[in-house]
Amino acid sequence: MRAPGFEPFQSVWWAFNTHIHTVYPSKFGSIEKVTVQRIEISTPDDDFLELDVMDMSNGHPIVALFHGLEGSSERFYIRNLMFQLQVEGFSSVALNFRGCGHKINRQRKMYHSGATSDYNVLYNWMKEEYPLRSKYAVGFSLGGNALIKSLGESGENHPIQKAVTVSAPYDLKKGSLNLQHGVNQLYQPYFLKSLKNKAAKKREQYPDVPVFNGKTLYDFDDQITAPLHGFKNADHYYDTCSSGQFISKVKKPLLLIHSKQDTICPLEYAPFEDLETNPYIETIFTEKGGHVGFVGKPKNWLNRSIVEWLKS
Repeated sequence: MRAPGFEPFQSVWWAFNTHIHTVYPSKFGSIEKVTVQRIEISTPDDDFLELDVMDMSNGHPIVALFHGLEGSSERFYIRNLMFQLQVEGFSSVALNFRGCGHKINRQRKMYHSGATSDYNVLYNWMKEEYPLRSKYAVGFSLGGNALIKSLGESGENHPIQKAVTVSAPYDLKKGSLNLQHGVNQLYQPYFLKSLKNKAAKKREQYPDVPVFNGKTLYDFDDQITAPLHGFKNADHYYDTCSSGQFISKVKKPLLLIHSKQDTICPLEYAPFEDLETNPYIETIFTEKGGHVGFVGKPKNWLNRSIVEWLKS
C-alpha cells in the first residue's frame, strides 16, 4: 500500500538520471555534524560491535540505523539522518557491521546481507539500555535487506515497533549479476577494492581465509562471503538471505522507500504481490532518484519523509 499524505519527491532539474542522484550526495553532498559516543558491545561469539550513540535523554523513541555495503556509521546518509532525528527529539544508535568500524573484528567471519544475529545483539542492548522507550529501525541498501529479513524472522515478536528501509535489495543474486552490466559496472570496482582490502586484513588474522582471484561481486561472494559465513556458495547465500522472501512474514509497520530508477537495486525485483497483500507494509516508490540518493528541491526530502513516517 502506498503511504498516504507524504510530500512527493521533486528532483532538481540537473539530476537528469539515476546515477547523478546516486553519486552526488556521496561525493559532493554535505554531512551534518552530530555528537556521538562510540561504544563497543560484546557478541555471544567473543567478538564485538562498534556503535555510535546519540542519546537525547528525553524518553522519546530511539532509532537503530543500519548502513549499506562497505559503509559505516559515518556515511552521509547515516549522519544526516541522525541529525534530522535529533532535530525531532529522537535518539539514535548506528551499528557498524563487523569490520566496518574503526577496528577489524576478532572472529574469522565479518558481515553479510543476512547477518541478523548481530541485529539481535543490538536489539537486546537497546532493550537493556532503554527499557521504557519505543524502538524503531532504519536500514539502507544491504542494511535494509537484513532489516527486512530480521522482521520476517521474528514476525509479531520483533522488538522493533516500526521500521523503514531505503533502496533495499529484494533478490541478491539478480542484484549482484545486475552490477555486471551497463553503467553499473562502474560501481563494482569501488566495492571490490574495499572488500579485497578487508579480506586481506582478515587473512592476516586467519591465514586460511581464501584468496580472492575473481573480478565481480558475485565472485567475491562465492569465494569469500559464502565460505566465511557457512554457506555452500554464492547462490546458497543469496537464496538464504534475500529479503524478498521475508516480506510476507513482516508483522510490524514497515515503510519501503525506493526509486523506480534505481539501477543498483532495481525495484523490479521486488515481490509486488506480497507488498500489496501485507497490511503492515507501506511504500513510497518515487519516479526519479537513485540508490540511497534523492537530490531534490526542497532539500532533505528523504530524511524528512523517514522521520514524518516514524512520527505518524
